[in-house]
Amino acid sequence: MPRSSIKGGFPAPIIAKSAVKAAGSANKKASAVVAPPVEVRLTPSAPAARPAAMQDLEIKDAPLIFQSVWSEMEQEFGREQMRFPKEIFWLNGAPGAGKGTHTRFILKHRGYAHQPVVVSELLQSPAARQRINAGLLVGDREVTALVFRALLNPVYENGTVVDGYPRTGVQVECLKLFYQKLVSLRNEFRDTALAQVFPKPRFHILVLYIDEAESVRRQVRRGRQAIEHNERVRESGEGEELEVRPTDVTEEAARNRYRIFKERTYDSLRALREVFYYHFINGSGSVEEVQQRVLGELQYQSSLELEEETYDFISGIPVATEIIQHARQDLVTRLDDYAKKRPDLFKRVAELVRVKFMPIVLRHAISGEACINTEDSVFEDAEALGMLIDIFSERGFHAVVDLHRLEIPDSLDPKTYKIKTRWKKVFRVHIRFAGSEIRRGD
Repeated sequence: MPRSSIKGGFPAPIIAKSAVKAAGSANKKASAVVAPPVEVRLTPSAPAARPAAMQDLEIKDAPLIFQSVWSEMEQEFGREQMRFPKEIFWLNGAPGAGKGTHTRFILKHRGYAHQPVVVSELLQSPAARQRINAGLLVGDREVTALVFRALLNPVYENGTVVDGYPRTGVQVECLKLFYQKLVSLRNEFRDTALAQVFPKPRFHILVLYIDEAESVRRQVRRGRQAIEHNERVRESGEGEELEVRPTDVTEEAARNRYRIFKERTYDSLRALREVFYYHFINGSGSVEEVQQRVLGELQYQSSLELEEETYDFISGIPVATEIIQHARQDLVTRLDDYAKKRPDLFKRVAELVRVKFMPIVLRHAISGEACINTEDSVFEDAEALGMLIDIFSERGFHAVVDLHRLEIPDSLDPKTYKIKTRWKKVFRVHIRFAGSEIRRGD
């Protein structure tokens, strides 16, 4: 099927076709569709219950669900037309964290002029509503199919943002399988004329996080503002009314929605850290502050854009952001360990810093840089050097230690008049900090 022939029909026409196939082709083509349909059609007179085994399959068996979705898509479009965006930002976040606002910001930052793929909007499409009205549940399988099919739209060729997927453990596993499948397609077509349309996929997981109290406050405020806006629209007859989400009406409902996010979505998303570049972003503060954090998280991307062969050479080296993420906690742990396991040495180093080093540092308060040489024997113990650096770091200084070995005269042989020498160790400590600004007169 030519690529141009599937433009303009996303997602509704494709979803409608898939709905018919899912309901009617499972028995005829069992070999093509691995997972049987998990929905049960309900009628008003006989509300049939879904069998337990079917329900477990829908909720838990990600490989079967993914293979079912993928097989249907490949059968419908053809393997060579399974062309997905080169770069996908999978955006999730706590209720009220500002996903909509920051989705638009990321699209603009990346230079994407199209609209994002928003899962909540996909579920409001006529085809999805038709399935719901017919008594068919929109579960993990249906959501996964909606999202993957939407991503086939050629407008997303260079990249896009997906708002609201994955949200469950099953969807997380489907996303992993999706990535593996795209890598497999790349390897299959790499040495063919289609290599350019099957690039190495780049997935970014972004999680906007706020605590429960802030989430509840924002949700209730959003609901109150929507209600007030709708009242003005009804009174004036101008403008359009906004949707008032039921979870935005009361604190109890808002709190329950947040807890569902923590239990079902947040913990599942953390598992993706092992597979994809994971951006955990503090969503508290002003819009501008959060946007600066987003930019900071997206600055380093080269590892994700390298060819696989190149990446394999350097993948064992941690990324700088991974090192600094828990640097403060690691520092505190080390200092506590010094005090517990080697208290005498730790006390001696701390006293040396206070008595010998700090007077010199104070004299360099304006420049913000000091270089101090010491021959103290305490530093013959390598752990003492670590203590020195950590003590300065905890106090807000940047300390670097160099070891210099100097050969100096020691004695003179009275018979041969040869000069005997010895080696002297000198530890040179470079200390940097924010210096004082000098205020000068005019």
